[in-house]
Amino acid sequence: MKRDTPAAPGEAALSESTAAAKSAGLRYVHDYQPGIARRKRGKHFHYVDADGHAIQDADTLARIKSLAIPPAWADVWICVHPRGHLQATGRDARGRKQYRYHPRWRSHRDESKYDRILGFGKALPAIRRAVGAALQLPGLPREKVLATVVYLLEATMMRIGNEEYARTNKSFGLTTLHDRHVRLDGGKIEFRFRGKSGVHHAVAVEDRRLASIIRRIRDLPGQELFQYIGDDGLPHAIGSSDVNEYLQAIAGEDYTAKDFRTWSGTVLAAVALREYEKFDSEAQAKRNVVQAIEAVAKKLGNTPTICRKCYVHPSVIECYLDGTMLKAARSRAKQQLQDGLHALRPEEAAVLALLQHRLQASAASDRR
Repeated sequence: MKRDTPAAPGEAALSESTAAAKSAGLRYVHDYQPGIARRKRGKHFHYVDADGHAIQDADTLARIKSLAIPPAWADVWICVHPRGHLQATGRDARGRKQYRYHPRWRSHRDESKYDRILGFGKALPAIRRAVGAALQLPGLPREKVLATVVYLLEATMMRIGNEEYARTNKSFGLTTLHDRHVRLDGGKIEFRFRGKSGVHHAVAVEDRRLASIIRRIRDLPGQELFQYIGDDGLPHAIGSSDVNEYLQAIAGEDYTAKDFRTWSGTVLAAVALREYEKFDSEAQAKRNVVQAIEAVAKKLGNTPTICRKCYVHPSVIECYLDGTMLKAARSRAKQQLQDGLHALRPEEAAVLALLQHRLQASAASDRR
């Protein structure tokens, strides 16, 4: 069994990141550039520049303190520029590299992440058509197995998986699952595995066609679940980079597996808040939001805090709190379905309409 090797990021990705930093009023930096080092002296730390001179500037020391770099970090590097997009890096107690970013960079990336969800929603019909066609291919070619993984990404909202996490932490995602993690009973597919942060997951899907495909995949030699038969007649494992490259190819844009979770979280939050359409006070509205986020977090396998911060578009919550959510969505959902997006479910079309309306309103406000 062979495993495909992911490609390294190219100059285009670096150029995009540099431009993103500039648009946020920041400087794109690397931690291989000269920086500030942390040294321990007794029970306290002191900081030195690249030439070994002690840092005494009050503003610089205040900035370093605000980064709240954990004492356990080793090999600490701190950016010399207050406006560097990356402010510090280090290694935690387990040797994993950790990062501290400039608040403006985090904010900018969050905005970009949520803005792309609008495009992802519009690309979903094309993604679903391509996946549906690939699932009908004979045998177990690469495209068919990749389509199976993408189908499951949407159906289960599971994380894509990371080979390093599977190897070092024994925690799994979709592409790193082993044969032992899946149970098949007729058309029922059940995945049981230990996920990120040690959380145990039990995820079930009812789909006879997919169960038949996974049954054949599982029968291939090797412990990795998702493998395809290459032109050489041998099984090859599928990795997260393969899935993301396939997704980008069929969508025509730079989307990744994580976009499925953000889209699903946003739609689920809108559906949950629809159940709390009316509220009598701001306090009640906020309680409703908390309950809705808790319900979504349970489905995604996240904490409510992470769910709200990373997987639910802020506009959904804002529209609910200001009372415009359903009005904005209902008035435009039919048009979205007519504009070549009929493969979307009604609730998805409503969310897409809401996000489009919010984006247009924000753009109009910026022009004034």
